[in-house]
Amino acid sequence: MSYQKIVLILGSGPRVGRHISRAFAAKGYQVALASRTLKEEDKEPGQTHFQVDLSNPSSVPELFSQVKTALGVPDVVVYNASAGAFNDPKNPFSISLRDFEQAININTTSVFAAAQQAAAGFAQLPDSASKTFIYTGNALNSLIIAPMMAAGVGKSGAAHMMQSAAQLSVERGFQFYYADERNADGSPVYGKISGEAHGAHYVQLAEEKKQGPWLQTFVRGFGYKKF
Repeated sequence: MSYQKIVLILGSGPRVGRHISRAFAAKGYQVALASRTLKEEDKEPGQTHFQVDLSNPSSVPELFSQVKTALGVPDVVVYNASAGAFNDPKNPFSISLRDFEQAININTTSVFAAAQQAAAGFAQLPDSASKTFIYTGNALNSLIIAPMMAAGVGKSGAAHMMQSAAQLSVERGFQFYYADERNADGSPVYGKISGEAHGAHYVQLAEEKKQGPWLQTFVRGFGYKKF
């Protein structure tokens, strides 16, 4: 029995989300984009947009319900949202509690909510489905950047979540990844991220349909590379 492949992308910004969307659309996926807002100039044919506020984790289950009703159960879920408040480089506790909570909600707690909903959906899909969850991370799970403590806490929590899920979900045929683009020498790309590289690598992970290394450090034009 055939089914329509669906990718749900949470956090659909122009730098990375747009390219991930295009990469999956080129492979025949229906694309569901979820973000707080979507500018008219960012809309593309073949996409369905859903509104979600990822600073409010309780809104995530309703998002998945809306996607299921409108399109079906997604067999690939990409969490591409990120947030962080900059602290005084000499004082990691200089940000407000509210800003810290918002960073954790977007970087970690809503990730849990999305992964929980994704896994429940994966269990309903046929064996041929991809059943892949990818979190767009960076080097902050293993690197200290003085003014980015809140973002680092959030990324570290999400990384542990993906590692745990990848290890414990193998028998169910689910895949979980923390993706981190690097330079060829292993150094962080920082602001020089490649949306095209993310799209190409994420499609490759989804098409493998078998859990690979949970920590997906990858290089533009090369793919996965362990550092």
